Amino acid sequence: MFTQPVFYALLATIFTWGVTAIGAAGVFIFHQVNQKVLDGMLGFTAGVMIAASFWSLLAPSITLSQNSGIIPWIPPLVGFLTGGAFLWIVDKALPHLHLYAPPSEKEGVKTQWHKTMLLFLAITLHNIPEGLAIGVAFGAASLASSGATLANAIALAVGIGIQNFPEGFAVSMPFRREGMSRFKSFMYGQASALVEPVAAVIGAAGVLYMRGLLPYALAFAAGAMIYVSVEEIIPESQAHGTDSATIGAMIGFALMMTLDVAFGV
Repeated sequence: MFTQPVFYALLATIFTWGVTAIGAAGVFIFHQVNQKVLDGMLGFTAGVMIAASFWSLLAPSITLSQNSGIIPWIPPLVGFLTGGAFLWIVDKALPHLHLYAPPSEKEGVKTQWHKTMLLFLAITLHNIPEGLAIGVAFGAASLASSGATLANAIALAVGIGIQNFPEGFAVSMPFRREGMSRFKSFMYGQASALVEPVAAVIGAAGVLYMRGLLPYALAFAAGAMIYVSVEEIIPESQAHGTDSATIGAMIGFALMMTLDVAFGV
């Protein structure tokens, strides 16, 4: 029986962080990369996150709500919007700067922090919902609830791990362009994903301590993922107007959908 969700969520996100680090290590190999390739990588990331939001999180939330005897659309709706609202608050409070944006367009509270730190915080913001989603998925699986299975959680972790490889590369290159050494660019790139294990542990533990809120928690993670995808990743991938971002998103969505349907059901 699956009895250690927090530990397994931690292991899963150590894996996803490791894949990010491998991707970020691309700065040691490539001096520069075609912008279309980087845009495609970010688009791929967005596609995976959007697909995971439904198949790995919202769909189980809906199923659990239907089986609980309450109005089935209320927990998914409330959780989804609350997750989006939470990330909106974080987005407004956390000083950060979107990839490829000029310093004048920095967001969050006013600060004199260097552009490099603002970029780092923006990338870290990407990874909070990913870790949270994995943690909630493993926590839900441990409760043996209908619609939330261990296979779902593993498929989600694998999907996010796969998209973290191109994402790690895509986010480390801007640091290199800012004049950082290859080593520092790598360190910033991989460190941005260290928040994933932390968020995963919080998500898994939260589900175990508030079991009655499981449908809400799953939808909350989905709302956070969608907010980050639409607010941060998609605009960054489309900043140069290339079709590669759209193609990457389609491929990422298709891959995550296949993983979840093939192995998560």
